[in-house]
Amino acid sequence: MADPIRRRGRPPKAQVPLPGTVQALDRALDLLDLLAARPGLTLSEVAEHAAQPPSTVHRVLHTLATRGMVESDPATQAWNIGPQAFRLGSAFMRRSGIVERARPILRALMEHTGETANLGILQGDAVLFLSQVETTETIRAFFPPGTRSPLHASGIGKALLAFGAAGGATGPLQGAAPLARFTDNTLTDRQALQADLARIRHRGFSFDDEERTRGMRCIAAPVFDLSGEAVAGVSVSGPAHRIAAEHVKTLGAVVAAAAASLTEAMGGQTP
Repeated sequence: MADPIRRRGRPPKAQVPLPGTVQALDRALDLLDLLAARPGLTLSEVAEHAAQPPSTVHRVLHTLATRGMVESDPATQAWNIGPQAFRLGSAFMRRSGIVERARPILRALMEHTGETANLGILQGDAVLFLSQVETTETIRAFFPPGTRSPLHASGIGKALLAFGAAGGATGPLQGAAPLARFTDNTLTDRQALQADLARIRHRGFSFDDEERTRGMRCIAAPVFDLSGEAVAGVSVSGPAHRIAAEHVKTLGAVVAAAAASLTEAMGGQTP
């Protein structure tokens, strides 16, 4: 993704305000975006990146500071996002539940792939399915909300494991207890599972090759929160004859893009 902030020495062209907008407010929001992306800039650096006169930037930052939206370090004169901006962001997070944010993304994913789209989160040592948009095909996967699936034998579970979730002392990669086998394809050997997780990290999506249910396959990708931690997963699942080996790479890219869209919608960031 291209850097939205121009590099030093190459100030952006002046932007023409959109009709109906308040130019001063638009300018203030631009500076908030800049400090969110590049905290710790001095006044002169903010002015340079924003291509605005330092006197104008000072007035805008001072106004924002009186409302707690930004703050300046007296020792370094560096500007950063303030506590009020965090409180406003927290209000957004409280109202924007992941299920509501995911619904249109899941529907678009189902329509694009023709397969059932799922949303799941980590719950202990399992994946908890929160939402699903079913395909119209007569043969389809079905994971109603509240269904739980083992981490090591599900697409979303392996995506979460690969990107750092459930890696604690009680996770499936730890301890000596055998991993449950569900089909001949289930990865019950921890070394084999670790090797698969490395492949998942490399390509950005996981592949459940009939590891939980014979005849069913699943492709999943992780969703990240604002600290870059994998907190959920998006997947498509369907019969093996439709999710054939030659389609995995293409479907994986589509699922990864959907997961990235949900990460962005939730205010998260991909590490």
